[in-house]
Amino acid sequence: MPAWAVSRLAIIAIAVAAAALMGGDGLGAANAERFDRPALTHPLGETGDALVASLARWDAAWYLDIVASGYPAGDDARTAFFPLYPLLVRGLSALAGGSPAASLFAAYLVSLAALLGALVLLHRLTVLELGPSVARSTVLLLCVFPASLFLGAPYSESLFLLLAVGAFLAAREDRFALAGLAGAGAAATRSAGLLLLIPLLVIYLYGPRGAHRDATPVRWLGPRHRVRRDIAWLALAPGGVLAYALALAVGHGDPLAFVSAQELWGRELAGPLVGAWEGARAGVEGARVLLGGATGAAPSPIGGPARIGALDLALLVTLVFAVAATVGVARRLPAAYGAWTATSLALALSYPVDGQPLMSLPRFVAVLFPIFMWLALACERRRATVYVAAVFAVLLGLAVAQFATWRFVA
Repeated sequence: MPAWAVSRLAIIAIAVAAAALMGGDGLGAANAERFDRPALTHPLGETGDALVASLARWDAAWYLDIVASGYPAGDDARTAFFPLYPLLVRGLSALAGGSPAASLFAAYLVSLAALLGALVLLHRLTVLELGPSVARSTVLLLCVFPASLFLGAPYSESLFLLLAVGAFLAAREDRFALAGLAGAGAAATRSAGLLLLIPLLVIYLYGPRGAHRDATPVRWLGPRHRVRRDIAWLALAPGGVLAYALALAVGHGDPLAFVSAQELWGRELAGPLVGAWEGARAGVEGARVLLGGATGAAPSPIGGPARIGALDLALLVTLVFAVAATVGVARRLPAAYGAWTATSLALALSYPVDGQPLMSLPRFVAVLFPIFMWLALACERRRATVYVAAVFAVLLGLAVAQFATWRFVA
């Protein structure tokens, strides 16, 4: 798929160049010294690492650590990272001896293969709903979205995207056993996968199902489709979280360790959508700081006041885009897509991070594929796809350069 190949090659090229030219200065060097795991992220020597390690940053080091040594008792911070991605990486790397180099290559391979699979399935799903032209634009816009850099890095985002799209497509094609299994995999990849049960039930009861959109009208809230025994397959969807909780109960003595671990990362349940209000305030304050020309020493891994302000403002722009897109999805796509986007976004906005409420929001948005289906549809109608893709691509390049030099971007 051209969009996958071109976007990933461009990201790698920018990351390698940025790491080589800008990777040794103050903030980036300090963050690398504090957060990197060189034995895991730089196992190939100077030349090999320059080509391969430039996207193994931040959470990638945690995933590679889990691949190497699992979830040891007493290290509760690791339990925030769900197990399916590191398990797949570990299994693949074991075929090549299980060395740090093999694990790093396996991490990239799993992420890139999952992204390619997700794009193929997303194209097929979008063709069913909106036609081939919109499907091509959907894939393009997702590939150049600024936070799509995480879809090819040693992160779990692309695997989660593959399983979420796969669950939707399987349900759309009346294959509910496969939909339940894909939902279980998504729930074993990220906690938000638990929410897939909601849109899968909506598809089961109200459609659309089969090769075409359902024409039968819905009467009040009564389901369009009769409930059959195959609805039981959807009970598999929460199984990934339940299996992880069972493993944590055995290994850590606490089945909900992954919930309490969020507090170690500064993220806690603050109430429904509280993060949206706090993020809006932070973004406005960030704009004020930038206009005031604030300067100062870097008080955190993110940087000084000006950089923190710029990031808060960028996160607020992401929030506005995500909310507008969620409304668009609810208006233009079948109800299941709106249910998935709205509930996933609401979950992210109910767990703000202390000090930066909308932290990681671009990563959450990058896997909400209905947003890109709606965006592609809106752009096609206004003949704006090329322009939006160009803006995204520029922002993606800037994000990659920052990420590769150990600046926090999401």
